Amino acid sequence: MQFSLSDHIPEDNFYRRLKSTLDFSYLYRSTSKYYGKEGQKSIDPIVFMKLMLVGYLENQVSDRRIIATSRMRLDILYFLGYDIDEELPWHSTLSRTRQLYGEDEFLILFKQVLKQCIDNGLVSGRRQAVDSVFVKANAAMSSMVERDILADAGIYAQELKAAEENMAGTPAVSKDEKIKNTQAVATVKATNKTHVSKSDPDAGMSVKPGKITKLNYLSQVSVDTASHVITNIQAFHADKGDSQCFKQVLDNTIKNLKKNGLTISEILADTAYSSGNVLEALAANNIEGYIPNPCGYRIEREGFIYEKEHDRYCCPQGAYLTLRRIRTDRGRPLKIYRSSVKDCRQCPLAKSCTGSTGIKSIEDSVSKALNDQMHQRMQSKKGRRMARLRGSTVEPVLGTLINFAGMKQVYTKGIKLANKCMIMASIAYNLKKLMKVMAHPRIKAPVLQQKSKQLLRFPFTSAKYSFIDSYTAQ
Repeated sequence: MQFSLSDHIPEDNFYRRLKSTLDFSYLYRSTSKYYGKEGQKSIDPIVFMKLMLVGYLENQVSDRRIIATSRMRLDILYFLGYDIDEELPWHSTLSRTRQLYGEDEFLILFKQVLKQCIDNGLVSGRRQAVDSVFVKANAAMSSMVERDILADAGIYAQELKAAEENMAGTPAVSKDEKIKNTQAVATVKATNKTHVSKSDPDAGMSVKPGKITKLNYLSQVSVDTASHVITNIQAFHADKGDSQCFKQVLDNTIKNLKKNGLTISEILADTAYSSGNVLEALAANNIEGYIPNPCGYRIEREGFIYEKEHDRYCCPQGAYLTLRRIRTDRGRPLKIYRSSVKDCRQCPLAKSCTGSTGIKSIEDSVSKALNDQMHQRMQSKKGRRMARLRGSTVEPVLGTLINFAGMKQVYTKGIKLANKCMIMASIAYNLKKLMKVMAHPRIKAPVLQQKSKQLLRFPFTSAKYSFIDSYTAQ
């Protein structure tokens, strides 16, 4: 009796079509430096990358579940190139190989899929929406210790052993005293500056309104607004602000699109990215941004006149608020203008103006001119439309990655491995969009539809193409 997998996998099966879509041959060249000529036979690089991809396509991020799922699916076995009775690699091999490979092997596949999306008209490149999401790290809050203790872990262990030998005859600490010491340590508020996780030092504490504090990574995602294709994704430490990550995200997104001949002209983001550094980066790259200023931002302060030549404010009573210092708030440099106690002490409006502090303080962005320009842009009709477009573009993508592409939690240790997991999740997401378009060639992608509309809007004058004139007239 003969049995062939290819005879039992339908022509329109997802994995059958995917096998002829992606080219994994680059892995033999790029991973040759990781393998030797002696020892036991290692897992095939192409098989490893396909198994990684299957895990995120099936929303199975556990290596054990990936192997178990692949073993039970004929279409996945066909995609991997395995026979029905052939044993799949051991699950621990996937973990070791993921740590062994560099980030470039994953990025090459991401760029290959992105190029095919561009070639099939899924990416325009002109307008990008940027947003971030916390991804749960593979560490618990109970693993948090003070940084000094972790740094001196080796010395501490030696001293503890010596102390135990010397204190063999000393009386033991009472139970009540132990509880008291434990409670005293628990009352100390842990922060990312003072504490670190023993199991995953790269993970950071973060919290959202109404949620409990967890150890997370920060994922920054760039999405093209034409078909919601991911054009860049990166992992950052959770204690980083969105505005602090933006410059690197923008540079990498520009590089990914420039290799395919596309240029960014507009960037959409939320208020968390509002910063002088962000606005200056957009201006330097000649990109028009649509980023709302922080809540309550005003171009003019009622009753206070800004004197640009002296860089100060003048209050209604004639007192001056001079520049005292520059404060940084999560990557946002702010100018602090303050009045003197002497000027406000004799002012009849002091109680209503200064409050309990006794002085008047005004905060302004370092790039006030750019913030004022952004404020006027967001108040326009197009600005309000761009704000709605951003929410309907990038937020559904983040929801899909978290709930259906295995990015709810990373089961690896370290930011480098977390970045590889996020790249694979974005590859799986883009592949599903690409395969859907390729399965229905009669349905044009949004970019191709736009080009065809432009062609019909400007018909040829030659008699050879006179049918276009009659079509547009009809």
